[in-house]
Amino acid sequence: MDRLRTMELFVAVADRGSFTAAARAKRASPQAVTRAVAELEARLGVMLFHRSTRAVSLTTEGAGFLEQARRILADITDAERQLAGTQVEPSGQLHITAPVMFGQIHVAPVVAELIDRYPLLDVRLLLFDRNVRLVDEGIDVAVRIGQLADSSLLAVRIGAVRPVVVASPGYLARFGVPTSPADLAQHRLIFSSGPRSAGEWRFDGRLAPAPRQSLTVNTIASAIVAAEGSVGLANFLHYQVEDAIQAGRLIEVLKPTEPEIMPINLLFASGRSNSPATRAFVDAMKERSHHCSWGR
Repeated sequence: MDRLRTMELFVAVADRGSFTAAARAKRASPQAVTRAVAELEARLGVMLFHRSTRAVSLTTEGAGFLEQARRILADITDAERQLAGTQVEPSGQLHITAPVMFGQIHVAPVVAELIDRYPLLDVRLLLFDRNVRLVDEGIDVAVRIGQLADSSLLAVRIGAVRPVVVASPGYLARFGVPTSPADLAQHRLIFSSGPRSAGEWRFDGRLAPAPRQSLTVNTIASAIVAAEGSVGLANFLHYQVEDAIQAGRLIEVLKPTEPEIMPINLLFASGRSNSPATRAFVDAMKERSHHCSWGR
């Protein structure tokens, strides 16, 4: 049996949890489906399914291979449609990753619009405050904030965001307002772990001095709560605390010496640039950037 047909049958079994159901869906005999999956496992040298008398379930290796198989089959379908000159509607699987808060505020609404517009499109949105390895983790598009490392990935810049140093009115009333980065040595600072850690407190290319006292948390949301609770000064990206600043819960300080502007890019492998689903997401994010402060 040819490899593509074998891959289609494997995906059908994974989707339906049954060799018999997959056989019905693909107009094949249960024996043919069972044999195709066994041949695939032998060729790959791994077990793709756990089998029982009632159902089958994916192994860890099978789950990883499933994502690759879906992508390969979707790419072939797209290529055939393009060669036939037909309008290609985004379909299949689209895996997106973004920083947690940016994803919640700006990416999730875009994904909701795409899901509503394209009924054949399935999206998996993963939000992490860490840099994800696209190829290793099966990601199609990543939203990346900050300077990019050299790589073979393609990048589309959609905007930039301004880091800000903030504190609550209560903290500033108690400890005073810093007027230069050197003053931070006499203050309590709030750090959040992740790509923008304590080492990212840079002013004019220089690291901020070590603080008198510090608190480190592992989420941006926790850092915001701590800052609003007068624990110390904190360094955020403007979109993360825009509402708190407008409401007066946090106040910007050190404006003349703010940290450097950070670009916002969409990253994807060169092989994904022609995918209708990838193009639809990139275009939708570009459109959203026209209406947001970070896009100007």
